[in-house]
Amino acid sequence: MGDARADDAIRMIDIRKTFGRGGAGVRALDGLSLSIPRGMVYGLLGPNGAGKSTLLRIIAGLIRPDSGHVELFGAPAGPLSRQSFGMLIEAPAFYPFLTAREHLDMLARLSAAPLSVDAVLRRVGLFDAANKKVSGYSLGMKQRLGIGCTLIGQPQALVLDEPTNGLDPEGILEMRSLIRDLAVRDGMTVLLSSHMLDEVERICHRVAILRHGQLAAEGAVADLLDRKGRFWLKVDHPDQLLSRLGEGAEPGEGGIFITMEQSNVPDLIHSLVTGGVRIHEAKWVKPDLESVFLSQTREMEE
Repeated sequence: MGDARADDAIRMIDIRKTFGRGGAGVRALDGLSLSIPRGMVYGLLGPNGAGKSTLLRIIAGLIRPDSGHVELFGAPAGPLSRQSFGMLIEAPAFYPFLTAREHLDMLARLSAAPLSVDAVLRRVGLFDAANKKVSGYSLGMKQRLGIGCTLIGQPQALVLDEPTNGLDPEGILEMRSLIRDLAVRDGMTVLLSSHMLDEVERICHRVAILRHGQLAAEGAVADLLDRKGRFWLKVDHPDQLLSRLGEGAEPGEGGIFITMEQSNVPDLIHSLVTGGVRIHEAKWVKPDLESVFLSQTREMEE
């Protein structure tokens, strides 16, 4: 247990949080336990109301859990242990009449061991716009400045809430590159919450999927995607084959989708061909994070 704790940037143990009282109370987190390993990009996923924002606010110290506790780099969460974290919860807010350099200078004066302001500006790609007032910044530039503000105090970990929200494709690409680089090059732990599942699939090493304040699924992205996928067939008389295959098959894209293990595909093809089914086209459809997300959250609803 000691070694496991040493390898974790964040540990949440049996976190519970309810807003409101009595029958009108809403349980945002329901006995959630989760560990975030050091040195990786970790995604926090879930539909609206799953408890993601509540969990991030608890980590940041903005609200307190009703029960359970949080550890940050092996120490109880508190003002001292949170000094090793940079946190950007919700959309960043700035003084519109100040420049990026002035914002970072101000934060550097409040930090015990600040990074060079110029180094941070270069790190987030704002050095050339450092003396421009933030009121003239695009949304993507503001997001990058927000991350710059979290980096000025030399944190060991970042907590980011929807860092690509509202960005155009170019801004998303820049943000993805920056976040991944912080983990790979600098060894920083990054915990991010996002609704953009395709981006999470590209950028995160591990993910946790929440539903109704509980953990629906957790693991390495590659492992979560190495689950049951779908096999697509284009055949003569698809309606007859659909009735033959039963619940695991459904029509789509001019053919039939069959949910199954990839290792069972050769046996299926052999049985269909020997059974007289004419196959015009066949392909394996690898699952993506969206399909895993939907399957896990629907399972908990059922």
